[in-house]
Amino acid sequence: MLAIIALEVPLVVSLRERVDSEVRLQARGQADVVSATASDLLTPSDRTDLTRLVNTASQNVRGRVLITDYAGIVLADSAGSARVGADYSTRPEIAASLRGRSSQQVRYSATLDADVLATGVPIIKAARPAGAVRITQDVAAVNRSLDRATAGLILIGVLVLLIGLAAGAVVAGQIARPVRRLEAAARRVAAGDFETKALIEGSSEQRTLARSFNEMTDRIGRLLRLQREFVADASHQLRTPLTGLRLRLEEARAMTPEPAVHAEIDSALGEVDRLSEIVRELLLLSEASESRPAQESIELGESAKSAVDRWYAAAAAADVDLQIELDPAAGVVSAATSDINRIIDVLIENAILYCGAGTKVVVAALPGVIEVRDDGPGLAEGEEAKVFERFHRGRAGRQTPGGTGLGLPIARELARRWGADVTLHGRPQGGTTARLEGFAKVR
Repeated sequence: MLAIIALEVPLVVSLRERVDSEVRLQARGQADVVSATASDLLTPSDRTDLTRLVNTASQNVRGRVLITDYAGIVLADSAGSARVGADYSTRPEIAASLRGRSSQQVRYSATLDADVLATGVPIIKAARPAGAVRITQDVAAVNRSLDRATAGLILIGVLVLLIGLAAGAVVAGQIARPVRRLEAAARRVAAGDFETKALIEGSSEQRTLARSFNEMTDRIGRLLRLQREFVADASHQLRTPLTGLRLRLEEARAMTPEPAVHAEIDSALGEVDRLSEIVRELLLLSEASESRPAQESIELGESAKSAVDRWYAAAAAADVDLQIELDPAAGVVSAATSDINRIIDVLIENAILYCGAGTKVVVAALPGVIEVRDDGPGLAEGEEAKVFERFHRGRAGRQTPGGTGLGLPIARELARRWGADVTLHGRPQGGTTARLEGFAKVR
């Protein structure tokens, strides 16, 4: 477009100047021809020839042509005989011609109520001015001719631009197609498919990028496989000695009647159970970063109700009043049932475990959101983000036995692989609100 503008603007200006100059030269040349022809036709008996002459000249220049005698009296007029005999000696171009000078100017015509290009040429006979020839042309008509020429150039420029855009689109498509395929491959890798390979195609830079991409995905896939294998092996290997340790502690407890020894062994058994839970949740946390399971349409209200049913007995045993609030507009979201159930379980379990006996926990299904509210001790200032760090249990967690400090990190990891998130907020009246939100809505 810049090239077309840079070429066409000077061309249009030059063309308009050239056309204007040609119109003026044509009028001047035709006036000279009429003047030379009329010099022998100025006698009264030759008026018919003069009339024929001005009519012919008028058709050639597409303007009005008239001839006057030496006094400025009209002898012939291409516009008709109405002005024949009229005194035109005061017209500027006629006056100049009667003094022997040619003239050409754009002036306002009161008769036509428009600007005209007036060309005046003297009729010379016996080396003296014997009359005058005047040609007037409508400037608007000349401008229309110039506008048509300009419009033609602009149309040519537009056609060239469209052809260039079409050719550019073809070239850009050929260049962008490998990039789009590479982008699609990157999205599949981001979704967890590390077996995806980018096609080696396009320019040398694009081929190099595709090779580097394939090398990267191979390395990442290999590292993740090693990580999963290590975590799985470690968890399985740790379960065996932990099970053996528990059996030995139980056997030792059975061999002694001392209450104090029983209390210590019971504490040790609790720590073994906690260590087993940490191993299990570490394995779950490592699996949460893998490729996500099949996508489903999940009703948030049904998920909340099912979770409350699962935890109702545990809440009653802890003397916690577990309630549910269902909004009919809670809606349907896109995720995996197993992931949403696990997230809600973590939030309810934390609320029951840390809010204390005699408190209330409310599970609310709102439009696109699941909230778990409790009226327990709440979070310390600045803990809203820290509790999502691994093994950080927070103020309430440190005051309560049990817990691994991995539940909330697992819940957030599971939520984020569906584009959602889990957040905690303190309540003004005391307690904590856990929010699960951000899933893609189905309806």
